[in-house]
Amino acid sequence: MQAQDKPDVVLVPKGRYWVGKQHHLLNPLREVYVDSFYIAVYETTNQQFARFISATAYITDAEKKHDALVFRPGLQEFEWANDSTACWRFPNGVSRGGIENKMNHPVTCISYQDILAYCQWADVRLPTLEEWEITCRAGAATDYFFGEKDDEIGRYANIWQQRNHLQADSSDGYVFTAPVGSFSPNPWGLYDMYGNVFEFCSGKIKATESSTLAHARGGSWWCSKASCHFFNSYDIGRVNKRASFSNQGFRIVKQIPSK
Repeated sequence: MQAQDKPDVVLVPKGRYWVGKQHHLLNPLREVYVDSFYIAVYETTNQQFARFISATAYITDAEKKHDALVFRPGLQEFEWANDSTACWRFPNGVSRGGIENKMNHPVTCISYQDILAYCQWADVRLPTLEEWEITCRAGAATDYFFGEKDDEIGRYANIWQQRNHLQADSSDGYVFTAPVGSFSPNPWGLYDMYGNVFEFCSGKIKATESSTLAHARGGSWWCSKASCHFFNSYDIGRVNKRASFSNQGFRIVKQIPSK
């Protein structure tokens, strides 16, 4: 990658941080130590992913398997549609158009395995589950970096505002993804830590869990207060490493070289 192609990043100092939530089964409250690292200010965009594809001719899982899952208003809660035409270039299927005018939106319809290939090419990596949470919290001990209640979530996140998904919801200006950085950042200057797209992380919740599982955090444009309420600092989602959804994406981390 050329220097001008590198994403904007924020430095997270090494040290001890509190993560998790008291009595949470998957993410209990605990103190962790991390080394210093840089994390991207924004989620990885279609434009950035397109450079990777152009340079490598990589073919994503969705393009090979034709099994991406997409959402269309009118589906029941937690119901997704398989669209054999959907992939990162057409994240909601060919019938709904491509990304030509959405190059600054987060890339979606990519699997965890696709993301690892991107990271290897770009000489970056995914945040660990703990690193993601530390940067999301930005020093806060509350459920959200802005407090204990989600009353202000619309200021910071592209989420689904309606109680169900039977009709399209564009009340915040977007039915699906929004351009990265469209909402207010957290106190450390990171955008879209809640909403827009679920962000894949590295690591396991339990040492004994299946090697086919990957984890993602922060919620997405699909998540609502009445259903998938994962737009918070503590919940952790689980998905197959080869699965491709139109609400999954990622942001990257750059490790600080050892002296």
